[in-house]
Amino acid sequence: MRVGMTVLPEHSAESARKIWASVEEYGFDHGWTFDHLGWDGLLDGPWYGTVPTLTLAALVTSRLEIGTLVASPNFRHPVAFSRDLIGLDEISEGRLTLGVGAGATGGYDVDVFGAGAPKSRVRRFGEFVELLDRLLREDHVSFQGDYYSAVDARSVPGCRQRPRLPFIVAANGPGAASVAARYGQGWVTIGGMAERLDAWWGLVSEASDRMTAALATHGREADPEFRRVLQTDAAPVLSIQSADCFDDFLGRADELGFTDVVAPWPRAQGPFSAPRSVVDRIAADVLPRWRTSGND
Repeated sequence: MRVGMTVLPEHSAESARKIWASVEEYGFDHGWTFDHLGWDGLLDGPWYGTVPTLTLAALVTSRLEIGTLVASPNFRHPVAFSRDLIGLDEISEGRLTLGVGAGATGGYDVDVFGAGAPKSRVRRFGEFVELLDRLLREDHVSFQGDYYSAVDARSVPGCRQRPRLPFIVAANGPGAASVAARYGQGWVTIGGMAERLDAWWGLVSEASDRMTAALATHGREADPEFRRVLQTDAAPVLSIQSADCFDDFLGRADELGFTDVVAPWPRAQGPFSAPRSVVDRIAADVLPRWRTSGND
């Protein structure tokens, strides 16, 4: 089991350097940040861009896998975004992973443009990932779709990771699961929204079954390298409220076949608020046990 943390892009440079370095020093396997223009509920506070946040993370770490959970088509075009990703993959020396999803139908990322959601999020998402896949693999890419186009798009020098950096594709429904099965090196889910923890785990299990079916449809059900990532941010119980609670999340995720679990970095107040001492306990007691118990 590989374990990671999501760090919101809200911290000053000085604070962010310390946090990202700590994620690596604690022994977590990966660190992620949200890819939003702003996050409902935190719009009145600081919020920085995803690409500079991950650039800083890359420069203050040397081992940590870094990435987005998740980038979306809501405010990105594949041609411009591919250049950012190629640059980040180079700066991080091949430690970048793209978490990518279809994007929400509402919220600040959609509302700020005043245009509303597209007619088909799934079709737009499929085009977005297909074009990104080509741009990160090939040079001289031309593409014409319903939502995106490119004319002789250049990609020199390409990704440091070959043939391209890995995609972890967010999916809960069958349409997005098909995109994940076709293009992803892994899949990530938040399960869904539920008031009770047992109901949330039920949603996680259902999403996992849909992903398994999609992989079978695309002939990838036996792919041993395909990652299954559980992001615990949406759980009705904060996974990092205690070390024992987090250990239980890891156990339940392992039973459902997940290879990775991602939890939120603790905040002083508001969403994901928890004492930093919980991370101390998780690093000291929980992570070593999972690495030596045959579950990693």
